[in-house]
Amino acid sequence: MGHFIVNLLNYLSTVPDFPKPGISFKDISPLLADQAAFSYANQALYDLSLFCEYDYLLGVESRGFIFAAALSPIAKTGLILARKPNKLPGSVYSESYGLEYGSDALEIQQNLIRPRSRVLIIDDVLATGGTLIAAANLVKKANAIVAGAIVLLEIEALQGNQRLAQAAIPVKSLLKI
Repeated sequence: MGHFIVNLLNYLSTVPDFPKPGISFKDISPLLADQAAFSYANQALYDLSLFCEYDYLLGVESRGFIFAAALSPIAKTGLILARKPNKLPGSVYSESYGLEYGSDALEIQQNLIRPRSRVLIIDDVLATGGTLIAAANLVKKANAIVAGAIVLLEIEALQGNQRLAQAAIPVKSLLKI
């Protein structure tokens, strides 16, 4: 497994100065386009998810949706979508957060998550940790328990893992750079 994980990094391209100058965007599109790499990444993320017990997967818009939707049938769990504002019908919980290049917000629909159930959050990249912390706050607003988080890629220099540790959110990363 370790040999292929190293090769998975070859499927992630870096786009300099996107979406703003000074930001190096990690593009997962090449990984998604390769069936073998994507399939392997999904299985490896599922294996990573077994560090905790969970009742739901929460995918973070938009690239976290891809992995959460692929893992949901494997994990035999429900799928919750954390969306950008004004994308979901009905009553929602909302949480604002900061990004490396600005600020944003996430929302989840109310009454989808059973109270006191355990939720595993999935996103593609862990940078500063702001997005995952916002998603965790949404889970708490729904009166549910944050089981943890998993990500495809962690950018260690941005120290998001430390912020998540301070927020008592266990996180596992498939790849680290």
